[in-house]
Amino acid sequence: MKISELSPEYRQPPPHAGFLTDLSKVVADVESFDTSDSSAEKLAADFRRVLTNLGSVSSSLTYACRIQIWKLANRLWNACVDRANCAALSRAPSARAAEAEIRQAAPELLLLAGAPDEIPLAVAKTANYFRCAGQEWLNLGRLDLASACFEKATLLVSAAATEEERDVLLDLNLARARAASDAGDQSLAVALLSRSKPLASASPEGIKSLAEGYLSIANAILTTKPSDPGVEASSLLTEALNLCEKVPSPSGASPKPPNVEGLKGRCLRLFALERMQANDYEGVLRSIRISRSSMGLGGEHPSMVFMALQAWLGSGNVAEAERELERLMANAEAPENLCVSAAEVYLASAGPEAARKVLVALAARCRAGGAAAAVRVVTKVVDGGISSTGRARAISELVSDERVVALFDGLANTRERGAMHTLLWNCGTEHFHAKNYDTSADLIERSMLYLPRGEESRHQRARCLRVLTLCHVALQHLDRAQEFINEADKVEHNVHCVFTKKNEEDETIKQMKTLVGCADFNPQFLVLITHEAIACKSVRVAVASLTFLLCLYSTGKPMPMAEVAVLRNLIELLHREHGTEADILKYFRRAKLRMSDLGVEVFFGNGAVGVRELNWFAANSWNMGLRMGHVQNYDLSAEFFELAAEFFGASSNLEGDGNQFTVCQALIMSVTAMLNAEEQNNSPLTDCDIKKGVEMLSRAGKLLPLIWPSVPVASDQVETNNFLFLHTFNSYKLLDRMDTNAHPQQLQLVKNFASSKACTPDHLLKLGIAASKGTPPNLLVAEFSLKASITSALASHSPNYRVISGALRKLACLPDLTDLNGSKSDAAYDVYRQAYQIVVGLRDGEYPFEEGKWLAMTAWNKSYLAARLNQASVAIKWMKMGLDLSRHLESMKEYIAGLEKYLENFQKKFDSEPDDCILLEKKHDESSQQDGGPSTSMSCSMSQPVLVV
Repeated sequence: MKISELSPEYRQPPPHAGFLTDLSKVVADVESFDTSDSSAEKLAADFRRVLTNLGSVSSSLTYACRIQIWKLANRLWNACVDRANCAALSRAPSARAAEAEIRQAAPELLLLAGAPDEIPLAVAKTANYFRCAGQEWLNLGRLDLASACFEKATLLVSAAATEEERDVLLDLNLARARAASDAGDQSLAVALLSRSKPLASASPEGIKSLAEGYLSIANAILTTKPSDPGVEASSLLTEALNLCEKVPSPSGASPKPPNVEGLKGRCLRLFALERMQANDYEGVLRSIRISRSSMGLGGEHPSMVFMALQAWLGSGNVAEAERELERLMANAEAPENLCVSAAEVYLASAGPEAARKVLVALAARCRAGGAAAAVRVVTKVVDGGISSTGRARAISELVSDERVVALFDGLANTRERGAMHTLLWNCGTEHFHAKNYDTSADLIERSMLYLPRGEESRHQRARCLRVLTLCHVALQHLDRAQEFINEADKVEHNVHCVFTKKNEEDETIKQMKTLVGCADFNPQFLVLITHEAIACKSVRVAVASLTFLLCLYSTGKPMPMAEVAVLRNLIELLHREHGTEADILKYFRRAKLRMSDLGVEVFFGNGAVGVRELNWFAANSWNMGLRMGHVQNYDLSAEFFELAAEFFGASSNLEGDGNQFTVCQALIMSVTAMLNAEEQNNSPLTDCDIKKGVEMLSRAGKLLPLIWPSVPVASDQVETNNFLFLHTFNSYKLLDRMDTNAHPQQLQLVKNFASSKACTPDHLLKLGIAASKGTPPNLLVAEFSLKASITSALASHSPNYRVISGALRKLACLPDLTDLNGSKSDAAYDVYRQAYQIVVGLRDGEYPFEEGKWLAMTAWNKSYLAARLNQASVAIKWMKMGLDLSRHLESMKEYIAGLEKYLENFQKKFDSEPDDCILLEKKHDESSQQDGGPSTSMSCSMSQPVLVV
């Protein structure tokens, strides 16, 4: 055995000895109050390390070590208290969190050391330290860490064997209730408070603390929306009031201690607030009466007076509310802000008539912020509405009171003086725009009371004088207006004013040009001139003024009106004059150009206002397009519809796809008007116009599949079908005007349309007629369209024989007509044979009268040429066709006998005398036959009519 093993002084120290030394050193560091930024974080890290080390040897700690840890933990706690009171230490959020962690290390050490017998109330003290540490975390908003501390403390004193432990447990329950309330769990908070009632009943201080807890939770419920609607603030306040009543008086008789009376007053204030939020004005007044009866008016909190005023106003008793306002004004403890707020609430109900008395009282009450209070009160009165002349006059009298004006004296009130001037100026301009010139002049004059006399207000004073001039001009007080303009000239010599009088419009416009050139010119002048001109019903001057104003927007200066508003007003004014369509178009073009340059939202505005402006331009350009179309001014109509498409397209980008149908309509209508203008002017479209028309129809073609056939209403479906037809019809016409041979494209275009559900027999008839009239005509398209028109019309439930007869006539007159086999010889006869099959079985009058007559007569007259060419069989065939048709047409009844007799004779004689034909003279002139009109005579002579399509 070694000597070192036998000698006591050479024995190895226990493992925890070094840890205790480390702990002692760290506690000493805490007591040293190091003020560096990283000190607290370093100490917190040191304590985490020490606690980890000691926790690893906790089972081997001796009694002496435990006593030493208790001593060091108490030193640490005291040092933490001193550090909390030290102003030199950092109060940054990270530093405060580190300090809370250091504070929590003390109860953690006590928990580790256990409860030595030598330490009195060791468990209660450890639990109390945990509670204090948890409250520190609670103050920092760390609910998780606070709850952990409270739970550790609760486990220590849950048995509550001693009075001290019961006190600690009560404090713990109250702290946990606060933490639950901060976390939004009001039900748990109330449960913890209820659990504390037996613990609190032992002492007056405990009852008071519990009442404070109930009051705190009720306050949290009133200020933030609770997660549990079953927890009501009124029930918690009732509990708090009942607890206050249970606190015994020191001498056994009333009154209660001052702190309890104060707590009771706070409960009643919150009770009144809770009733106010529920709009229970009687409950508010009842709470206030109880408070005043128990505490008197001398110690009443100013907020109770404010709530009493609100409750009386809510119940409609303005007189009592006025007394409460006087009581609040007389309370020296009431803050000035509260007095001003009470005055605002009172005036909102009492009206501007009472404002003068209130404002004078505020002027006497508010020494430091009297001017600001006056601005707030006048603003409240103005917010109540100044549209009526009576209210405006009351405001005018209010602000002109000498005592009120005196509040704004001094340099300290410069900002408030400017605010009051601006407020009155805005009221005056509002009445100016409403054409209440008398009221406007009164308010503008009052606003000048709040302008200083120095050089800095020279421009504002001159501006007021010019507006006063305009008001008196509008009121026809020309002498008074002259006085104001002369005064304005003295204040600012270079500024001129424009007078708009009857028969002096040219002179006024000339003065405007001079005005715009002034060095101190303000665009607001032109706005005022516009209002003056409109009031004088001088549209020319108003238009000129807005035109001058419009020219200023390219300079980038601040403007009094949005550019879009100027354009809208210009267009509205031009609508009142005749022959201004070209000018209106010019301003619509400018709106479209500015929209493209600046962007839709920048030019028209954001939100609902911008959408409204854009829709106004879209709708009005559409209406102008329709109007120009009705008066057959197709050139302007085409441009208006083109602009409407652009505006509606921009609106679709903002509001969704609701305007796509209108965009499509506008594009098609623009091309339609363009083609009508070509026909009206007898001037062919330029290549540029054709290209533009093709592009617009291409855009419309992309939109058509999106809007058809999803339209919800039958009438909308018909309208959509018509626009599909117009799109096809216009595309056909534009193809006809291209240099290349477009006949195959046209045929494919018509075939595509014919296969769509939007196609109707009438549409095909119109396409067939257009194809037959082309330059040169597209006979393939004409033949296809007319045949398709007849086929689709016959397939309908109620055939339209007007369309069928028109298509048959046009088809019969087509040159180079082919039959079903591609032969041209019998093609015309096939048309008449089809017509015969159609008219057979029809009721009298169902087939159009004149068209039936035309069919029968032209069929008969076609026999003439065959007879002259010795084609007797062909002639007989045509005669029989004419006779067969006549037998089924009411309009031909009178001719049947003669026709039958002639046919019989012709059949007998055609071998020997083929040229001896009895001719039936025409009863209509030849021009009627050339126009396609039906012949009323039948002939085999050379006067056979030829139909010109």
